[in-house]
Amino acid sequence: MKGFVFHGPGQSAWEDVPDPAVKEPTDAIVRVDAVTVCGTDLHILKGDVPEVRPGTVLGHEAVGEIMEVGGDVRTVRPGDRVLVSCISSCGRCRFCREGVYGQCRGGGGWILGHLVDGTQAEYVRVPFADLSAHALPAAVESKDAVLLADIFPTAYEVGVRNGRVGPGDTVAVVGAGPIGLAAIVTARLLAPERIVAVDLAASRLVAARRLGADAVADAGEDPEQLIADLTDGLGADVVIEAVGAPESFELCTRMVRPGGHVANIGVHGRPATLHLEDLWIKNVTITTGLVDTHSTPTLLRMAAAGRLPTGHLVTHTFPMEHMEEAYDVFSRAADTGALKVVLGGPPHDELAVVAA
Repeated sequence: MKGFVFHGPGQSAWEDVPDPAVKEPTDAIVRVDAVTVCGTDLHILKGDVPEVRPGTVLGHEAVGEIMEVGGDVRTVRPGDRVLVSCISSCGRCRFCREGVYGQCRGGGGWILGHLVDGTQAEYVRVPFADLSAHALPAAVESKDAVLLADIFPTAYEVGVRNGRVGPGDTVAVVGAGPIGLAAIVTARLLAPERIVAVDLAASRLVAARRLGADAVADAGEDPEQLIADLTDGLGADVVIEAVGAPESFELCTRMVRPGGHVANIGVHGRPATLHLEDLWIKNVTITTGLVDTHSTPTLLRMAAAGRLPTGHLVTHTFPMEHMEEAYDVFSRAADTGALKVVLGGPPHDELAVVAA
């Protein structure tokens, strides 16, 4: 089969790789029908995630059809259309029993496209399939469902839930890329008074407005002052960091009110300064986290009911064999306007751009 293989920092290719096979009785083999590219994949290609060994097939998000299952798999069977979660759960270790699947110590956690071959291929082996593959309602299209494998549960759990967003809050989302936009969508479910999106790219601020932000601010034009003006100088109740840069994290800590929450989602490749000389007296809570995906079944039900506009984030679609082109478009989002790229479906001779 074909897969997108990491060969070291700056080196990757769509090439022939061995077909996956059932190795454990809890495994399933999935034919991949739709897959997407994550910002974390770009971090891997830059060399920011040294645990990923050269020769690994990348990707941790997919929708597909179960082709084969191990003898212990009970909840899915061949022919089922499923969402492949970005997190695998053994279901038995202490963390999994507490619903903290991202910290699984039984062989799961974030392993697809990280410690084992991932989803950016024609077929993928899914470990712990009973807990890590979700049967899909017929009402949810593949291009919409694939965004529920990672970015929506990540935004909701690590941003909105960790940040304790509540009714009447002022929420600032720093970074209006896919994760930040998903945070805006899911924060709205909890009825904050206002959501403010901060980004450097005008196109992403337009998208933030379309998806529910009440106000937007250019990151280079003093967003702290806008937050102060909107809150009578108090600061935001919740600030969600969705960039992964020292500057954006430090901006978040300056915009939060006393007693507020800073929820970090961004993947950081460099140290950030924690200004405790200013924060120690403010009763601020700062949270970090890897997604657990415990919210995935709930988000799937909401998507099926039309309450979660996942497909609005998909700006570009490609046939699977155009993986390298998709990476290029996604990595140059400032130039291409890409939010999420989805690969799969019938082949096309040209790039298909989904109308915003």
